[in-house]
Amino acid sequence: MDNKLYRKNNSVLRRISKRLIKLAVFLGIPAAIFIYYFQLKNITVTGSSRYSQDQIVKRLINKREDKNTLIFYLKYKYFVDIRIPFVEKMSFELVDRNSVSIRVYDKRIIGCIEFMSDYFYFDKDGIIVESTSNKIDDIPQVKGLKFQKIALNEKLEVQKEELFDVILNLTQQIEKYGLNVNTISFNNKYEVTLDCGDIKAKLGKRSTYDEVLAKLKNILDEVEGKKLTIDMTTGTDYFIAKPESED
Repeated sequence: MDNKLYRKNNSVLRRISKRLIKLAVFLGIPAAIFIYYFQLKNITVTGSSRYSQDQIVKRLINKREDKNTLIFYLKYKYFVDIRIPFVEKMSFELVDRNSVSIRVYDKRIIGCIEFMSDYFYFDKDGIIVESTSNKIDDIPQVKGLKFQKIALNEKLEVQKEELFDVILNLTQQIEKYGLNVNTISFNNKYEVTLDCGDIKAKLGKRSTYDEVLAKLKNILDEVEGKKLTIDMTTGTDYFIAKPESED
């Protein structure tokens, strides 16, 4: 009786083992093919002015399964909300079974303010979008703004709403002419002074700063290496420049 029961149990175990082996083969072969066929070998990143391709890739590939082209594409296309400082959004395109193309859209930052040793960056509408402990070199710091509080993703309430339009006009022209501007300062009359390294340029108060910044570009090219304060508030083609130490 015991032998019959033993043989019966063995027979059941063999049948179960065979079925498990068949199931493993049935599932394992397609899985192996899927893993091998969709190996992520090529990622192309375009659009970002703040991150290199390697920096973006390192932020996105952090698990073993991320090296599978299809999993990577579906994960970031439909399921994962990407949060990278100074990145507004990303778009993903499946190029082929081994390649994905990524388009990065940077947040449009027009300036920053310093508060309690941190730097807070705002967009054209005055919304605080990011903060860092160290200032980013190519974003001008704005001085002379008065505010009561600072909170990420909230509008910076300042003494005059129109100042954001002025800052936007200034930063657009600064970018257009490739000016190296460290700070944009407003005095109590909302007159503008730019700190361009060794050069300070007093621009005064204007409706737009397009023309005066075009002239400033030419002046900076001529006085490179000097330490000057340039008064451009007269509204003429003749400006007063004097050593900054005398200002």
